[in-house]
Parts: sequence; C-alpha cells; structure tokens
Amino acid sequence: MAHCSVDAIRAIALVGHADSGKTSLVEALLHHSGVIASMGTLERGDTVCDFDPLEREYRHSLASALAHCSHAGAELNLIDTPGYPDFIGQAIAALAAVETALVVVNAQNGIELNTRRMMSLAGERRLCRILVVNKIDAERVDLPGLLADLREAFGKEVLPLNLPAAGASQVVDCFFEPTGEADFSSVADAHQTLVDQVVEVDEELMARYLEQGQISPQELHAPFERALREGHLIPLCFVSARSGAGIAELLEVLARLAPNPAEGNPPLFFRGEGSAAQPFRSVPDPQRHVLAHVFKVVMDPFVGKLGVFRVHQGTVRRDMQLFVGDAKKPFKVGHLLRLQGKRYDEVTQLVPGEFGAVSKVEELEFDAVLHDSHDEDNIHLKPLAFPAPMQGLAIQAKRRGDEQRISEVLHRLLAEDPCVRLDYHPSTQETVLRGMGEMHLRYLLDRMAGSYKLEVETRPPRVPYRETITRPAEGHSRHKKQTGGAGQFGEVFLRIEPLARGAGFEFVDEVKGGVIPSQFIPSVEKGVRSVLEGGPLAGYPVDDVRVTVYDGKSHAVDSKDVAFQAAGRKAMLEALRSAGGIVLEPVVSIEISTPEARLGDITTDLVGRRGQVLGSESQAQGVALVRGQVPLAELDGYGGRLKSITAGQGGYRLELSHYSAVPQDVQQRLASAYKAVQEED
Repeated sequence: MAHCSVDAIRAIALVGHADSGKTSLVEALLHHSGVIASMGTLERGDTVCDFDPLEREYRHSLASALAHCSHAGAELNLIDTPGYPDFIGQAIAALAAVETALVVVNAQNGIELNTRRMMSLAGERRLCRILVVNKIDAERVDLPGLLADLREAFGKEVLPLNLPAAGASQVVDCFFEPTGEADFSSVADAHQTLVDQVVEVDEELMARYLEQGQISPQELHAPFERALREGHLIPLCFVSARSGAGIAELLEVLARLAPNPAEGNPPLFFRGEGSAAQPFRSVPDPQRHVLAHVFKVVMDPFVGKLGVFRVHQGTVRRDMQLFVGDAKKPFKVGHLLRLQGKRYDEVTQLVPGEFGAVSKVEELEFDAVLHDSHDEDNIHLKPLAFPAPMQGLAIQAKRRGDEQRISEVLHRLLAEDPCVRLDYHPSTQETVLRGMGEMHLRYLLDRMAGSYKLEVETRPPRVPYRETITRPAEGHSRHKKQTGGAGQFGEVFLRIEPLARGAGFEFVDEVKGGVIPSQFIPSVEKGVRSVLEGGPLAGYPVDDVRVTVYDGKSHAVDSKDVAFQAAGRKAMLEALRSAGGIVLEPVVSIEISTPEARLGDITTDLVGRRGQVLGSESQAQGVALVRGQVPLAELDGYGGRLKSITAGQGGYRLELSHYSAVPQDVQQRLASAYKAVQEED
C-alpha cells in the first residue's frame, strides 16, 4: 500500500436510519472509484460491508464495517454503520473515529428517528456533518418538500451543494461551478446563499466580498472548512446509489471539502486518573508519539480477538510495542491489518486518520487507548455515552454441561457490543441478557446458535426493581459467639437515611475514640453491603441510602472481621425494617415513530400502560414522533403490539429515565410473592 500524507486522508462515518441506503452508497463510492468492478446488492448478499451471514439473512447492517477508496488524490476511509435503533451502539462508536458524519436520508421516508438522533450525536461530538439525500429517483418523492423539512429540523445551516437535474437522473453543482438548470430551485440562488453563509465566519473575507461582490471557490475553501467545524454550515448533497446520480459529485465533495485530520476538531484525551486527570488534545502529526483509540472489537472465529482502532497521533508500525491505557506491560504489533469489508490486508504502518486492527491481544477492550510511551500515566478518552440496554431475556443452557460455554460466548458478545449487558439477580438466580430491543436480542440469540452452535432456553425476565427507604432509622446489633476457644465479638450502632433518587449508596464512618478499631470498619461496610444485594421487603437491591456507623464496641481478643461483618449485617437489617421501605420500578423514556393516522391509537395504548405522553410532532411523509415515559414492566410484548397497531410501519426506542415508586397494589403483590418464596425455603 502506498503511504499517503495526513492532509490527503478523510475519515467518514455513514450514519442514519435503516433503509436510507448507507451500504449501497458505500458500494457506489467503491465502484465509482474503481475499487470494485461491479456493485453488490443487499438482495444478493454480496456487498463489501454487509458480509456477515446474518446480515445477508436480515438484509440490513447489524454491525459497523470498514472500507476505503481513493479519489482525486484523497484517501477516503469509510465506516458503514447500522441504521436500526436496536444497533445504535455501533454507530455511536463509529463517531469517535471520524472527522465527518455523513448523515444519509431516504428521500422517500424523509426525516426518521435515527436521522435526528445521529445529527444530534454528531453535533455533540463537534463533528463536521454532511447530509446526503439518497434514492432521489425513487417513486413518490417530494425533494423540494424534503429540503424544506431538513432546513426546518436542523436549521438554516442546511444548504444544498448540488441539486437534482434532468428528472433526478443527475445533479447540478451549486458550489464549484454553479451553472446549469435544476429540477427545482435556482442554482445561482443556491450558490449565492452558500457563499453568504460561508463568508460569515471570516471577517476579512466578508469585507472583501462586500466590496467585490464575488469570491472564487478556491478562496472559500478555508472558511468552508471552518464553517463545517463550527457547525455554521451543514452541506446537503443529492444522490441515487442505485443509478449513480450524484456519486461522482459526492466523491468530489468528500475529496475537496471534507476535513482531513488536521482540519477537524481533535478529540480530548486525559492523562491520569479522576479529578487529577490532565486534559490534552491529540495532534495529527506522524512524528509524535502514538495515540490510537479502539472503537470496535471483533471476535473473529479464524483470527481471534481483533481490536479495530483509529490512529489520532503518531505512526503505528508493524513490530512496534504499544501499551494499552495504564498497562505497564507492552504488546508487540505482530500483524498490522487494514480492513476492506471482511478482507484483512497486512500493512507496514498507519498514520493519523487511518483505521487499522491488531489481533490476538487479549488486553484490548472497546474504548481502550493505545500509546507507545513507557513513562505515561493512564491515558484515556472520556468514556463514550451509550444508551442503557433495557430489553431483556432470561437465558439458561438447553443442554446440561453447557453452563461454562454460555459464560464464554456471552463474554464474546459483550466484548463486541457496548450496548449488550449481562445481569445476574441472586434472589432469582436469573441470568438476563439485555439489549436495545427485540431485534437486537434476536440477533444475539441467532449469533449464539449460528456462530457458536449454542442453544439456550429463554423466558421473560423479572423486572429489575429496586428498594429504597423513605425515612431515617437506626439499627444496632451485638454479635457474640463463644465456642470454648477464641470467641467472636463485635457490636455496631448505625443509622440510615434516604438519598435523592439515583444517588446510589454512601457509607460514612463517624466512629469516635476507636470504639470500633479502624481495621474493622471495612468489615462493617461489607456486612452492610451484603444486605443491599437483596432488601427485606421484596428481595430487590437496595439503593439511594446513606449508612452512617457512629458507635460500637470491640474486644481485644475476640473481635474479628467475621464478627463485625455479622454485626453490620444484622444492624442494617434492623434499620431497614423501620425505615419505611418501598419498591422502585424503572421508568423508561420512549420515542415512537408511527403513521400520523395511528397517532391516537398509540397515545391511548401508552396511557393504558401507565405511561405519560410528553409530546408529539409531525415528521415528513405523514409520520409522527411520540415522546413519553412508561414503566418498563408495562412494555412486555410492546414490539408486537406496535407492529399490530401500525401495520408494521412503527418503530420505537427506549432509554432508562429514572426509578419511581410502584403503585401500592404492585408493591403488595411483590412483597407477598417474596414472602412466599422465603417461607418455602
């Protein structure tokens, strides 16, 4: 591979809602730039980026995939991401690896759920955003109306760089050479509006523009880049990946106008831990020491664990030694790989802006930072924020003896996807696999069965309730045991008080005079925490409580760790019994996309599930977005119900909002069920 300079590199993530044509758009870019001889299709299952057998079966992207091509002296490094909200974790992770987010919109469907989400997330990360309207030659499209909708949704910063022409069979340029006729609007007016928007970021250029009345596209390049970085401009391009309309023009835009690593907003790294951590920005200089970020992990059955990273600073070379975060022991880069879909190509080095991978390095985890400095403190990025996986299935091995295999396979799934979580509830002995939705969970189960030949049984899990207290209380316990030899003695006085919702647990030591020796305070805390794992009311974890140990007694000979653990546990149980315990339930924020004709049915159904409708708004093409909050316990089977109401046209997204007290009848039912289980035991 010929090594390219940093200023020729473009790192770009294609994001957007499902069925916007991101994978087909990558195929068109690869084909037009000469990387592939002919375009693959989702129907045939032969695209570069959707190569997994399950992607061919589902006919949509399930994981991010990497590809690259060259055009006009620029090296375009592309990440194709899934569009379904269930797989949004892969798209969020990709945003950490690029300077530019290419937000793809389906011309037929308009602004959809993930369109807004990815525009917002890319803006929060200070990425340069380019909107691409795909499928412009499809039937029943209103391109002028869609342009107006996009400007209304995302601001006057949205301006077309080109416009459809000749019945959407081609596009006409509005920036480089603004001549020709468009299917709608005026090319000259579009050019004028672009220039007016761009010059606003440069006072000197704006003054010259007002004097001369004209500025060349060459003079606009630097302010164009600045306008992109500052979010002052969101260019819009029209394309049809199917017919090829606008693909050459899009390649020109990416090669000539998209930022290189030195022109984008660099990520913020930290050196050190906690409040003492020192922030610093990476510099895309190949001569500096290495900084790279792992934004994807692949558990490949043939090459093993694969850490996929973006180089932000320095040059990663084959056979060099790298450190992971704060690890003191380096690993050797035995094989340095560059990905083109499912193909792994060995390379000798990678510079800032390029994506690469190393294999068989077990220390590599998602979100890790790689560096080559022996004497650095822990180097890390601010952790990426992912939505909490709320949809769950309780799973267990179908065949006896597969318990250990389940653990190994689940560990692999968790390593690959930041939006997969595994919960274990001691009181129910349930292992719960949690994902972003029903499709996400179905995919995980299909992966277990197909890739790992592991069959599991599933059932709906218990809702992850919690317990808390409503008033202060005190507890006391003396643990005394004499067995003829050395005895056990420990006495603890403590008080508990409620904390604000979501505050968690606090343990405070206010013991004076050494009545409980300092070496036994951790034992008291351990006993207290053992009670928090399963509360006395309904057996759920106890949260939002401050525990203060203020007095006690010890014995010079008989006091031991085990004695103070037991005393701390019993004192905590006593305090909880008189602290007005209540059960809390998870309440989730829900966004529902539905045809406007079904809006009334959706809101009625949500209210019937103890939900609250917070608002709704009309989207393009007769689609409405409903926002609300609803207890998670009421959403069992909601995916099927929504499909029934909307004839398969609806979608929804969940995020944990907060915990709230359950109704009294629900609490009584949960407490009675827990009491019955305890009596049986």
